[in-house]
Amino acid sequence: MKVLLAGGGTAGHINPALAIASCIKRHEPSAEILFAGTPDGMEARLVRNAGFEFTPIQVKGFWRGFALEDIKHNIKTVQYMLTSPKTAKKILNDFQPDVVIGTGGYVSGPILFMAQKMGFKTLIHEQNAFPGVTTKTLAKKVDVVCLAVEEAKKLLKIAGKTVITGNPVRESIIYKTKAEARRELGLDDKVCILSFGGSLGAITINRIAADLMEWHQDTDAVNHIHGYGQLGVEVFPKMLKDRNVDLASHPRIDARQYIDNMDTCLAAADLVICRSGAITLSELEVAGKASVLIPCPTVSENHQYHNAMVLQNHHAAIVIEEKNYNKKEFIAIVKDLCMNPEKLLELSRNASALAVFDTADRIYREVRTLVGA
Repeated sequence: MKVLLAGGGTAGHINPALAIASCIKRHEPSAEILFAGTPDGMEARLVRNAGFEFTPIQVKGFWRGFALEDIKHNIKTVQYMLTSPKTAKKILNDFQPDVVIGTGGYVSGPILFMAQKMGFKTLIHEQNAFPGVTTKTLAKKVDVVCLAVEEAKKLLKIAGKTVITGNPVRESIIYKTKAEARRELGLDDKVCILSFGGSLGAITINRIAADLMEWHQDTDAVNHIHGYGQLGVEVFPKMLKDRNVDLASHPRIDARQYIDNMDTCLAAADLVICRSGAITLSELEVAGKASVLIPCPTVSENHQYHNAMVLQNHHAAIVIEEKNYNKKEFIAIVKDLCMNPEKLLELSRNASALAVFDTADRIYREVRTLVGA
């Protein structure tokens, strides 16, 4: 079997593609797999590091704005729009895949469009509860649409085949236990808060973490792990200083730029405070974690808000929009959760009820059915 995957731009599009590819190779070691992505995107590095073949195709999205840099970028975007169909056609002709899989991002557009036009079997996987423009357009003609949640199906309104598969997550997230994680981190059985805003970091999440640390720094009842990200390297220490929080004298607070052992920290946590990217939420569900979600308001089509509301509507998380953040009210919510284990447990159980553990295998079965058709 020969499989061509297209997806990139963010880890939320790349990691599902890698999980699907790994699952296919696990079931069929002889399968030939090729990734198509932008040569200067994250996918070029991550795909090669994972040991898969990579072929480049230049695609960019438009920037909003009229600054000189925006105009230059958008001119280049138009140039790539004109050349990408020819590149996509060459990739398909040279590789001759049995099936073409798109996992989102601008790069999946030209590859899947051309694959449809040339008569190749096609499948797309949408990670978000609110399908993006690319998915909505492609879904009208692809053979199979795999969705993370049932709510997305209602928004697509297509007659073709849709399958609820969930989002692929790392196996270490599934199997790491709380007891094991706490031993590794040297934590006791007190409540543990985990907060983060991604590898870059998020100013709002950093401010929230600093506010919480100001509240709990003098209590012996809370452990707190926070990842402040690249954008917080200079800003976060100043936030702590403004709140008279001295990390050196508070061993229960662990603040670092990047959380490189997320599986362990997530397993150890009782409450997670974070954004609501699709893969992050799937990991919260699989790990069975209570969470307070602060959707990023600048993400296209407000995806993160729609993702977060799926959990809140199932009583599996509390959603607070950035524009509504109030320090006193937020601390009261977190304090209430920390002091009432039964409330944390209820959120945790409801999150677990939403989890899908065999996403990659579900997608593989659809791929195998397509190829055998």
